[in-house]
Amino acid sequence: MKASSKAISTGRLFLLEFSADRIQSMNPDGSDRGTILTNCHRPDGIVVDADEGRIFWTNMGIDELDDGSIESANLDGSDRKVIVSQGVTRTPKQVHLDKESGKLYWSDREGMRVMRANLDGSQVETVVETGRGDEDRRDRTRWCVGITVDPKLRKIYWTQKGPPKGGLGRICRANVDIPEGRSAASRSDIEVVFDNLPEPVDLALDLTNRLLYWTDRGDPPRGNSVNRAPIDTKAAPEILITNLMEGIGIALDVPANRMFITDLGGSVYSANLDGTNQRNVLSGQGYLTGIAFAEI
Repeated sequence: MKASSKAISTGRLFLLEFSADRIQSMNPDGSDRGTILTNCHRPDGIVVDADEGRIFWTNMGIDELDDGSIESANLDGSDRKVIVSQGVTRTPKQVHLDKESGKLYWSDREGMRVMRANLDGSQVETVVETGRGDEDRRDRTRWCVGITVDPKLRKIYWTQKGPPKGGLGRICRANVDIPEGRSAASRSDIEVVFDNLPEPVDLALDLTNRLLYWTDRGDPPRGNSVNRAPIDTKAAPEILITNLMEGIGIALDVPANRMFITDLGGSVYSANLDGTNQRNVLSGQGYLTGIAFAEI
């Protein structure tokens, strides 16, 4: 029988270890784990462009120094490049790749904004601005953290997590394009999808089933959890997973009906998309932030 010429794809996880300033890669079951990059600067969000064989990640940096940045590298860590330099974005958090538009979107926490740029870092834009200056920055309800994009309806979703365990977290959305005659700070199309959440952090969209997933760091029973809700109809959020140790990163593998979650307790979990069949992939790994899955 003639062998197929189609390359065999293999799923990989890419994991940010905030406490060690490094990026790891591994199989979805935790095997074949290795460090591909070191000397990151408090890395927080990561995304994979499997077609181009590159990763993009945010370095949150230190708020007072305004030294956040975004970098890119090959999947093996080679050809490392700074694409958004320090001083352009303050404390970038989760990052999202919108392949259709060729844009990177990210939330800038203490910068109090949602931003985007081309994949080479050019044409940096602020698309949502929730505050400006030191006085506004002290109001944590203005802090933007999670980010994702719905390319079908051309909507941006982001979290404003509020103070720790404060119950003031929100998930918002707006159009990709700023309304005519408006600015990032005065746009008229922002909708609060959910409010009074404990402390929502990272987002992920299941575009096949039109479901929004997010992690929440707040207090139980609604916090320290993974949640989901439909995006095309109104429904109360469904709590899928509980008892996380400060949940942060989330990545979906929709074709295989699974998701992956990280927490600051140093664990990586996998589960079905409905939250069943939960298991620990790794534990005791230091502070873990962003996670990405890709077929490569």
